[in-house]
Amino acid sequence: MKMKQVLATGAALSMALSMAPVTASAADKVDINVIAAQYGQQTADWWANFVTEFNEANPDINLNVEVVSWNDIYTVVNTRIANGEAPDVLNIDVFADYQADDLLLPIQDVVSEETYSKMYDAFLAQSEVDGTVWAIPDLASARAMYYNKDILDAAGVEVPTTWDELKAACEALKAYDDSIYPWGIDMTTDEGQAAFAYYTWNNGGGFVDNEGNWTLNSEQNVEAIQYAIDLVNSGYTNTDPANDTRYDLQDMFGAGKVAMLIAPNSLPTYIATGGNEVNYGVASIPSNTGESVSAGVMDRFMCFDNDYSDDEKVAISTFFDYFYDDARYTEWVDMEGFLPATKSGGEALAAANEDMASWIDILDSCKFYPTAKAEWADVKQGVINVEQNALLGGDVQELLDDLQAEIAG
Repeated sequence: MKMKQVLATGAALSMALSMAPVTASAADKVDINVIAAQYGQQTADWWANFVTEFNEANPDINLNVEVVSWNDIYTVVNTRIANGEAPDVLNIDVFADYQADDLLLPIQDVVSEETYSKMYDAFLAQSEVDGTVWAIPDLASARAMYYNKDILDAAGVEVPTTWDELKAACEALKAYDDSIYPWGIDMTTDEGQAAFAYYTWNNGGGFVDNEGNWTLNSEQNVEAIQYAIDLVNSGYTNTDPANDTRYDLQDMFGAGKVAMLIAPNSLPTYIATGGNEVNYGVASIPSNTGESVSAGVMDRFMCFDNDYSDDEKVAISTFFDYFYDDARYTEWVDMEGFLPATKSGGEALAAANEDMASWIDILDSCKFYPTAKAEWADVKQGVINVEQNALLGGDVQELLDDLQAEIAG
């Protein structure tokens, strides 16, 4: 493995965390280069400490971890690949397009049986193509609706469960105090695909049908996205959904500027870390079908096929064993308030926190993105483009028709 040159761009929020012990010659070491997604305010510091401890514990390995924001990570990774500088290990959500281009190793080539056996089987299945698992889960989250109890009580608004009730609640909240955004929407490159899922799944639609065929321009999807756009155009949401990321919305919620939003189970941790306090409640995502659907999100580690020697594969396996050590992994997941992807981590967090136990149960009823399909990366960006063009006045039906034709052929 060659040392990868860090691509420094003004747009990328990235940090190269390279800490090699000075007592060993660089020529004696195996380099492992990792690109990791930035989940919150504590991610970079956690990885910096991890790198220091790992390199001290493994003097024959030089671990380098670069933490990159979600807004920039796809551009950074794809640029590296195009330049022949793929990382050794990547922490991101998508994998199928890399697998389809023959860029990845089967994950069991570089993960010990002990570590592999810790994973929830349902999570491993999300990264399986043609009987081979190409990535292991990093962590997971589930989504629900959070609401500011004090604001809703002051406005005399009941917690909405249907789309009609949501619109009525937004109207009442706007009449109560038009300085507060009734509803938060993120249609950015950070989380726009999640918005597509929230609305389409809760209108009987979605990305694919029961046979796995793309159904992006279904009647249910068109109606769902139009509903979301109408909320924006009615002044019921934050004013710039194409640029207000989930973190912006979470900051607004923490500051009492957004009354309701859909967010992951990590939101309370995020708010507390930011120094805010909110008297909040948690409820099911409003639905137009009578049955609320929660969204489950799972991120991954994958290993690029960089012609490794046996020693290099052992070094990568050592990295995974170190990361998924039960105590260390539980600390990682709990730090940002996410859900664990390992059975032992789930048991530990559920035993320590009753609220966490209920969220872990929610994962069983979640829908997940169709990330094992090779077209997923294009679909993900495609639905975001549809939403952003619809915000500019584009016709939702035409936009989704075009996307369906592009993806399905």
